[in-house]
Amino acid sequence: MKFVDEAQISVQAGKGGNGSASFRREKYIQYGGPDGGDGGRGGSVFLEGDSGLNTLVDFRHLRKYKAQNGQGGSGRNKTGRSGEDIVVRVPLGTIVTDLESGERLGEVTDHGQILLVAQGGRGGLGNVHFKSSTNRSPRKTVPGSPGDELELNLELKVLADVGLLGFPNAGKSTLISTVSAARPKVADYPFTTLYPNLGVVRIDIERSFVIADIPGLIEGAAEGTGLGIQFLKHLQRTRLLLHLVDLAPLALDVDPVEQVRQLEQEMLKFDAGLMDKPRWLVFSKADILPPEEAREKAENAVAELGWEAPWMLISSVTKSGTEELMQRVSAELELMQDEEATAAAVLAAADGDSPQALD
Repeated sequence: MKFVDEAQISVQAGKGGNGSASFRREKYIQYGGPDGGDGGRGGSVFLEGDSGLNTLVDFRHLRKYKAQNGQGGSGRNKTGRSGEDIVVRVPLGTIVTDLESGERLGEVTDHGQILLVAQGGRGGLGNVHFKSSTNRSPRKTVPGSPGDELELNLELKVLADVGLLGFPNAGKSTLISTVSAARPKVADYPFTTLYPNLGVVRIDIERSFVIADIPGLIEGAAEGTGLGIQFLKHLQRTRLLLHLVDLAPLALDVDPVEQVRQLEQEMLKFDAGLMDKPRWLVFSKADILPPEEAREKAENAVAELGWEAPWMLISSVTKSGTEELMQRVSAELELMQDEEATAAAVLAAADGDSPQALD
């Protein structure tokens, strides 16, 4: 299925039903009085997270969503039927923005999460509400209010624990196909990956994490060169970046150190916060060179970069080092989760001891 990470849709909530101007008329009852019921509320439009979806492509074909109007009230104090709501399923990681105001309405990150994007109109009031000692036969009613009508921008940022970063043909697609069940396109020419691929890496029955293969970036990506910045944003949600570096590139004059520095500049231009994320160097295609030469080339690059974070040497074709890499990644993610849980517990305890909480 084609990957689409941005779409615009129109949503229109239902109008509330009008209030009724009715009077009670029954045999042997001379002064029945008003009995006009209220109108029903209009239907609302909701977005619901669905983990089974991974693209916004459906919204390229179906762009308008309109909820049902509420029915008008009627005699005998009968309230009109409310309009049916519309629930639109979206992939996890969808960010919703009002196109007109630019206001961010929210984001859907969990399966089953519901986000209200267009509120249905309120039902109008029937004439029974306006009865008084001086006005026993009111004909006044209140019409139903209109529902919200918005133009929305949907933007998808993939949700993954680990993101693969690197130049085209660095071996990202081969790695994700080796360590997970994902089957991205793999070829010996650049830009074979045109959209993010997600894979689940299963360490054992109880441990797994999601890894994302991001399309290759080149120098000038932040200005739109190559595939541009349209996929750099997907790295913002990841917790750990694996920066793949080709030890044996097709172009013999390509320097691994220069590759790393160029992509670091693109990350800084797009979002300086990306540089704050934990990032490991992974030297790929080690099988193409003799083991001693591959190790020496990687060590020289690490020394020249002054690299202090973890680094590894792997071959996705022979699977050398890939299992160890995934084990280390899993352990790092578990450590991050423990640290986050501890920080959350400390913050909750601090809030509990505050004078406001005691009041």
